[in-house]
Amino acid sequence: MKFQRGIGLIALIFSLLIIAAAIAFSIYLVRLDNVIRDKFEGNRWDIPAKVFARPLEIYSNAPVGQADVEQELKLLGYKQSSNYEKSGSYVQRDGALYVHTRGFDFGDSVDPEQVLQISFANNQVSDVRATKPSSTGIARLEPMLIGGIYPQHNEDRVLIKLNKVPKSLIEALIATEDRNFYQHHGISVRGTARAIVSNITGGRRQGGSTLTQQLVKNFYLSPEKTLKRKVNEALMAFLLELHYSKDEILEAYLNEVNLGQNGNYSINGYGLASQFYFGLPLRELNTAQQAYLVGLVQGPTLYNPWKNPEGALKRRNVVLNNMLVMGYLSQQQYETESARPLGVVSKPTTGPSRFPDFLDIVRRQLKSEYQESALTNQGLRIFTTLDPIAQTRVQNSFRQTVTKLSNANPQRLKNLQGAVLVTHPENGELVAAVGSTQDFTGFNRALDAKRQVGSLLKPVIYLSALESGRYTWASKIDDSPISLNINGTNNWTPKNYSGTSYGSVPMVRALANSYNLSAVRLGNEFGVSSFSNHLIKFGVNSKIPSYPSIFLGAVDMSPMEVLSIYSNFATGGFKYPIKSIRSVVDDKGKVLDRYSLSVQQTIDPTSAYLLNYGLQQVMSSGTGRASYNTFSPELKLAGKSGTTNDARDSWFAGYSGNHVAVVWLGLDDNKITGLTGSSGALPVWINVMKQLRQKPVNLKQTGDIQWHWVDLESGNLSAQNCEGAMYMPMTQFSVPRHATACGLPYYEVQPTYIPDAENSAENGNNEEQNNQTNNDDEQFMQNEPNPLSQ
Repeated sequence: MKFQRGIGLIALIFSLLIIAAAIAFSIYLVRLDNVIRDKFEGNRWDIPAKVFARPLEIYSNAPVGQADVEQELKLLGYKQSSNYEKSGSYVQRDGALYVHTRGFDFGDSVDPEQVLQISFANNQVSDVRATKPSSTGIARLEPMLIGGIYPQHNEDRVLIKLNKVPKSLIEALIATEDRNFYQHHGISVRGTARAIVSNITGGRRQGGSTLTQQLVKNFYLSPEKTLKRKVNEALMAFLLELHYSKDEILEAYLNEVNLGQNGNYSINGYGLASQFYFGLPLRELNTAQQAYLVGLVQGPTLYNPWKNPEGALKRRNVVLNNMLVMGYLSQQQYETESARPLGVVSKPTTGPSRFPDFLDIVRRQLKSEYQESALTNQGLRIFTTLDPIAQTRVQNSFRQTVTKLSNANPQRLKNLQGAVLVTHPENGELVAAVGSTQDFTGFNRALDAKRQVGSLLKPVIYLSALESGRYTWASKIDDSPISLNINGTNNWTPKNYSGTSYGSVPMVRALANSYNLSAVRLGNEFGVSSFSNHLIKFGVNSKIPSYPSIFLGAVDMSPMEVLSIYSNFATGGFKYPIKSIRSVVDDKGKVLDRYSLSVQQTIDPTSAYLLNYGLQQVMSSGTGRASYNTFSPELKLAGKSGTTNDARDSWFAGYSGNHVAVVWLGLDDNKITGLTGSSGALPVWINVMKQLRQKPVNLKQTGDIQWHWVDLESGNLSAQNCEGAMYMPMTQFSVPRHATACGLPYYEVQPTYIPDAENSAENGNNEEQNNQTNNDDEQFMQNEPNPLSQ
């Protein structure tokens, strides 16, 4: 009896243990189930923000040549072919390009995949025909991906939908990794048992995991190889299959699997791997290339195509053979595909940006407007203003010219550095940016190198003079030695670059030749505060000193700030904030921000028009005249050089009708370069601007502007064929009231006025003479010169 009671007690305890174990196991399963569902149905991955260049727009009469379009196609990875049946291919035939575009989702609009026929004439698009024409008549190539803003754990991926994945890739994956994928319930019993026994006995590691188990291992579990993890893997795989379809699981696997490493960034999913290894979208890969990507599942490092090309080729052919065995390939197809070379790119095409300096500018703007998490895990798409054709050409030209300058004086200029910025003045869009002559290190000189700017700020002084109404470009200003007291203790005695002074000189000549003494005298007349206020209004954020040496550029600024100043000049007195981003779109296609055009008037248009003339004279006859050996005078370029003390920094800023460009050269240790603005930065600026299609400067002439021939020596009216005459704009209220003897016959004046004309030619700035015979003066001002031509 006691024995039976003992047996019953043991049975009871055993039953309770079984029940407790079952309850515990059920609770554990519920917990695992919650883990699976929470992640699988939530944000499965941290998707970095992707940054794109501007899309190339193609339409009739677009200022884009055939060479431009072909360069863009190559940057996008299009292949020239004998036909254009596949997307990402193009054909050159009978003077036209036939392009099979890939299409692109911009969030607020979708460009369809289509075939374009693009004809060219006179280095521009003459006609565009499309299989799916738009109502606007504009066709776009997809924007180039220029980089990403990555999560902290350094994963990267390009999400793909299962219905966009080539059937042959899925067949290769099934044939190689899990032939019973569509039959099992998440677990390979034989494979799992073999792996457990191997782990217990310490034998050789065994495979046999299903695709579902592989997904669980990568998606949910740590990489440790223990019995507990293997059991969890099997349980979670079963639960995953219980809740989700095979297609959902397969799509998740295709986006999750690790297929390589690019520096600090892991390559996850077939969408990104296709770009990384072949520089192409997944759907444009041939079967052999798809098979290679499938083969990487067993060991991305082992089958690295750049380090082990033979092993990579053998592994790819194993996958192709698996497809043959499973009946996915015929014998002929197998032989054709296995005979192909690997076909990987010479170096990875994702990871570090091709244009890191520009991307850095974008990243800084984004980080001031968005939280870090939004940029690194919410799949934002950033559409920028970058022109990849211009960026590539500017970048190459900049580095070639700087190398040439360095080689001319290797002892002093071995480590010459610099920066270039190019923008469209009419909207402030940044076209290209280079912040270093070498690989990007994080120090972006376009933003971070704050150096003295020298004579670049002189135009601001002359702007104040023009705004006052007391000066014209023909006015004489004093270029004699000057000494200014600073803070009541020190005297500042500036000098001209040549070391000599030039006496009384026309204002236009003082600016064109960048005389220091006349600039300081003129600046001192209007004061430091007026000068500083202009700079702030033009977009300068750096601290501006309050002493007179700022008239000669003794203030530290970045190239971006200089670009902001000169953009005001290029637009005729309007400030368009420099922007590198056009729009931001979230992962659902919703436009979060559209960076619309904003404008602020900073200079009276009449004064801006007059200032533009002075800057054009810098280019035609002053420190920028070397540009006229390259560019047609019809472009009417405008600009200014800048050289700092002891030639430590070399600057040039200038503009055409559609581009503003700023160049800085110097040494990071601030040692002497020996380069002036004209001998250093100007050659770089010229070669940069040569890479771009330029339009003439064409500022709108205001109603109170008149053009006259003026004698530079006297400041009096003259005529085209008279010696020393210069044709220049001025306001109607500042037209000289006297004429030289040579110019007098071209004007209708009362005879009594004739003797005064010769006298005024000798002393055109004599205020007393200018105020006599008021009636005659008024009559004279009403008669404009009649030059033979302009």
